[in-house]
Amino acid sequence: MVWLGGIVQRTLSTSADGELILKLYELRTESVMRKARAWLTGEFWPTSADEFFTVVMDSGSEKSAWLRQVVTYWEMAAALVLHGSLSADLFVDCNAEPFFLLAKFAPLLPAIHEKSPTWFTKTLQLIENSPAATARFEAAKQNVERMRAARNAT
Repeated sequence: MVWLGGIVQRTLSTSADGELILKLYELRTESVMRKARAWLTGEFWPTSADEFFTVVMDSGSEKSAWLRQVVTYWEMAAALVLHGSLSADLFVDCNAEPFFLLAKFAPLLPAIHEKSPTWFTKTLQLIENSPAATARFEAAKQNVERMRAARNAT
């Protein structure tokens, strides 16, 4: 094991890593989580932090719950990596969604962090500390920009 920018990094993933990544996948397929992820990845494209916070602050609404459910799920998973419970390389290889979501919200992050400074910070920390996560995030940003341009063209 070696420390890479604050992340415990093993040269090979363990059987426990494999079991955990499969459990994370299983949790993603739960019906409410699937609806929440579909809405957040496909339908919710806020153009301002105010638009973002309108959903977040609408406590009791389905969309507010979905947003918080998906983001806290990915933040929990990133924390597992940061604390050495899951291989960073395996996590990055098996999960594009947290990097896509962060790329989608990246233009709004400074304004979001003014009101909610801990929002998506574990995923950001993972990106800062893992070259593989950085590369995945950079690719996601390009993909998001293409998607945003296509949405704006229609």
